[in-house]
Amino acid sequence: MLRVSDLTCARGGVPVLENLSFDVAAGQALILRGPNGVGKTTLLRTLAGLQPALTGRIQMADGTGAYASHADGVKTALTVEENLTFWAAVYDRTVPEDVYAAYDLVDLRQRMAGTLSAGQKRRLGLARLGVIGRDVLFLDEPTVSLDGFSVKMFADWMRDIHLAGGGCAVIATHIALGLDAPELELSPFAAAPDAAGGSDEAFL
Repeated sequence: MLRVSDLTCARGGVPVLENLSFDVAAGQALILRGPNGVGKTTLLRTLAGLQPALTGRIQMADGTGAYASHADGVKTALTVEENLTFWAAVYDRTVPEDVYAAYDLVDLRQRMAGTLSAGQKRRLGLARLGVIGRDVLFLDEPTVSLDGFSVKMFADWMRDIHLAGGGCAVIATHIALGLDAPELELSPFAAAPDAAGGSDEAFL
């Protein structure tokens, strides 16, 4: 479903990771590991097509990928239901009813998103993944602001709905999600420091 071959990615023209090759099959997640600044975000953004690779190939079917970062993408002036309806309409879809239960949003459907707690906003942001219908997900620290119960909800959705339905995911995280998924440590692929310049660590 996703094949990466001899990939070198950069930020601001400065190589960050190099010589990466891996496959992610349908029904599989890949967990990215590594210290802050190693290049997890840069890799995810490159895989999602948000920035060009320096070298290498990224192969997946057109129109199947989606990237989600630390931002929740929540419109505070809309209700929970209106937020999900908005994102579904962007992708010409309808909101599956089970997404509310999957992210414990049933009792919050008519709540204004601006009144939600940080964790509730994060759950709403993650619930978008259940309405957009994309098979290949690139997720950057998806469980930020979530308590243990909510982390488990996300992992259950990922395993029992997204992966079980034939999707796949590449996830950068520092915590254990409880998924039966291989891990890729990125430190061995870090590019040599560029003496002539640097990069913006906020985007690494």
